Amino acid sequence: MGRLLVSVRGPKEALVAARGGAHIADVEFPGSALGTPYPLNIKAVRDKLDSNGFKQIPISTNIGEKQPVLSTACQAALGVATAGSDFIKCGMAGLSLERSTYLGRSLMRTIKEWHPEKKMYPAVFPDEEYMSVFNPLIDGPMLVEKINCDGLLIDTYNKNIGKSLLDYFTVKKLKQLVDDLHSLGKEAWLAGSITIEQMLKLWETGVDVVCVRGAACESIDEELRFGKIRTELVLELIETIKYNS
Repeated sequence: MGRLLVSVRGPKEALVAARGGAHIADVEFPGSALGTPYPLNIKAVRDKLDSNGFKQIPISTNIGEKQPVLSTACQAALGVATAGSDFIKCGMAGLSLERSTYLGRSLMRTIKEWHPEKKMYPAVFPDEEYMSVFNPLIDGPMLVEKINCDGLLIDTYNKNIGKSLLDYFTVKKLKQLVDDLHSLGKEAWLAGSITIEQMLKLWETGVDVVCVRGAACESIDEELRFGKIRTELVLELIETIKYNS
């Protein structure tokens, strides 16, 4: 059965999401696709969940959409893993398959050296400016196989143009991606301004994790990503999983 990831700004929202049934608390700043949090904020989320009976909920986080300096990316990945993140998402925006592979191998070696139990997921994007150098549907599974990471995240880079993941790829194409990753023994994570209605379709692909922020938020001046997480909205999102189980 699929899992629901809810992106949270800090410990208060993490607790709200957990009470709604979220399977993964994703610590991020919602100003961009993979907004980076402070390490102390990651630790605060872990402490809050643990002290309120949610030790079983893993934490994910990001090191940003782009990695201009390889060594800095490795430092960031090690830092968030040490701060308490179980799953590390690493943006590969603008990198070719060859360059993503080189960076991905370095990231994997770094994370596994200090935290062998933690998992790494490269994040790739379907937006036109990045598709020209890296096609997530074709190059994504190849990257995962080459660097032997734990899975792949596809997310939309531009959050303010009114497009969701399903504006770029059909459910049929996403299902093929999920199947390709599963054939390698790897996980498929999907994100990108996904609505509750779209989730009903995405679960049919067999996706492992669907990632949301806006769909779990009460809107503020129509800006969902900066709204407040609501337990009742998370509960509704969880129900979509049961509907397709």
